[in-house]
Amino acid sequence: MARNLVIVESPAKAKTIKKFLGTNYQVIASNGHVRDLPKSQMGIDIEHDFEPKYITIRGKGELLAQLRKEIAKADRVYLATDPDREGEAISWHLYHTLGLAEKKTRRITFNEITKDVVKGALKQARDIDLDLVDAQQARRVLDRIVGYEISPILWKKVKKGLSAGRVQSAALKLLCDREDEINDFIPEEFWTIEAKFSKEGASGSLQAKVATVDGEKFACSSVEEAEQIAARIAAADKIQVEQIHTGRRMRRQPLPFTTSTLQQEASRRLNFTPAKTMQVAQQLYEGVEIKGHGTIGLITYLRTDSVRISDEARALATEQIKTLYGEEYVGAVRENEHNGRIQDAHEAIRPTYADLKPADITESLGRDQLRLYRLIWERFMAAMMCPAEYETMQITVSAGGIGFSASGSKLVFAGFLKACKDMDEEEEGELKSIKGLEIGDQLILQDLDKEQHFTQPPARFTEASLVHEMEENGLGRPSTYAPTISTILGRGYVTKEKKALYVTELGTIVDQIIGEYFPEIVDVHFTAQMEDRLDRVETGDIPWKEIIREFYKGFEPEVTEAMTKLEKVEIQEEVTDEICDKCGRHMVLKQGRFGKFYACPGFPECRNTKPYFEYVDAHCPDCGGRIQIKRTRKGRVYYGCENYTTCSFMSWDQPTDEACPNCGGRLFLKNGRRKRLFCRNEGCGYFREIEEEE
Repeated sequence: MARNLVIVESPAKAKTIKKFLGTNYQVIASNGHVRDLPKSQMGIDIEHDFEPKYITIRGKGELLAQLRKEIAKADRVYLATDPDREGEAISWHLYHTLGLAEKKTRRITFNEITKDVVKGALKQARDIDLDLVDAQQARRVLDRIVGYEISPILWKKVKKGLSAGRVQSAALKLLCDREDEINDFIPEEFWTIEAKFSKEGASGSLQAKVATVDGEKFACSSVEEAEQIAARIAAADKIQVEQIHTGRRMRRQPLPFTTSTLQQEASRRLNFTPAKTMQVAQQLYEGVEIKGHGTIGLITYLRTDSVRISDEARALATEQIKTLYGEEYVGAVRENEHNGRIQDAHEAIRPTYADLKPADITESLGRDQLRLYRLIWERFMAAMMCPAEYETMQITVSAGGIGFSASGSKLVFAGFLKACKDMDEEEEGELKSIKGLEIGDQLILQDLDKEQHFTQPPARFTEASLVHEMEENGLGRPSTYAPTISTILGRGYVTKEKKALYVTELGTIVDQIIGEYFPEIVDVHFTAQMEDRLDRVETGDIPWKEIIREFYKGFEPEVTEAMTKLEKVEIQEEVTDEICDKCGRHMVLKQGRFGKFYACPGFPECRNTKPYFEYVDAHCPDCGGRIQIKRTRKGRVYYGCENYTTCSFMSWDQPTDEACPNCGGRLFLKNGRRKRLFCRNEGCGYFREIEEEE
């Protein structure tokens, strides 16, 4: 009997696949890569056409010895690593490291780990796809060159432990640009006017907002304008219903999950970080022990940018929808509205068994596994269902040349919402109106409310919205979103408070340096174009070294210039008058991840530290104490009173001692590319741009 060896990446995947194959198959895990570029050096021979120098990963010797023994006994070896560039590269490295014979080695891939699919893959075994391998090598070599050439400059000119990367630096640029937008934002005042109407002899009331003034779209930017319009409404001799329009509106079903949309939805509904989402999804893909089923893979491959669904999966989902909800709920997956960057190599993320409902396997899954599986199962079902239908109503009212509008909607057919009850409705809500209202009816003004508003700055990125922005701009691929965000957080370039991402002082410095000396690295369009070129390597249109040669031609002079011209960013460790209360030395001022602090120069014998506070030239508006510059535990700057034990004053904007010329309140300073003073008192709205001399 022939003996076959199947090599996969992980033990969990090996356990799941072993169940589907007979006794003449041995399944072993390589535990990821067995060969890689060395960590201690660049590992790229630039002088010899950028040839990579791969070495065996430390600690893999025993595993490789075991694999060689099994290979010697096997008649055929199947390399069954993941169905993407990285998986193809792992297979290629296994092939060369283990010295596999070409005649008895085959490559198999599968998008889902089910019995039929795995056995079908064995029948469609192929050679290793060298174009896929080259695309992965090109990415790896590019990232290694960028990281190992720029990082030493940051170490020498800023501080040790920093890093730069082709995708991470472009992602950091997105965050810094958003921070500048927020700091430069100038709020604009606007007003809304809402009226409450009734009808004589009829029950109910109608809430409507001013929409037009003398036929023009309503736009009000001052209290004077608002009061004039309110006076016209109050003086109107006739308030009449002009139009009542009813209709139907469809809300389309969502698309199935891709890696990006899964990470975004898991963040919004489950509060998962992208890294956690991928970790839990990996468990569901590789296989979980399910009572009554054994170890099975519950979802399809988790790294994909496609929304394609196989015909077989469509048919199974359709039958399930008919059984659970009824035939009238069956629909079709929406057309793919992609932006041209989608590889479409894999299906969307979906359950491998549509009939395995979350309620059926509750006892077999951990809490996080169950929550994520339910999210994926419900989304897949919803994607295969028909749209939701709403009955809409819009009422237009006129009063002395002022036009009011009221609208709302009512769900009349749930459609896909039957499967996704927790999805945000994002609807206006049902319109509460006067009973029996008709066109031409005369109304009575009961109440009129004027409300002041100010435009809001752009929202700070969350991890989920940053993933969306990276995908929209073509930065990276599904497998790189979560690692990129983890890196910029881990380096201290960005901090997270609640869900919002804030750029630290260190992140700003690094972004400015890379932006000045390596503009292409932080250029979003350049990075996206590079991803497109890597895709062309995958399709065999471009030799992978050609990309490296062209890139390095412009990159090498930039490295030389940066190392020569960039002055050291001094992070002073100045000696202070603060005395160490443990050893009596004068303490020094150091720069840490969260800002400056006092440290004893006797380290490591004396490890004493104390908090350090800088002061601004202003006094506390509450008690008159001096204002300190402080930082949260995650590094965000704020301003607080030195008498913090008895005074609770704090502000994210810098206080000044200057009084507002409008209301006499205290002015605060907003630091951005354009500095400005502004008043925080409600209803004032005063601000003034700051000239450089000032």
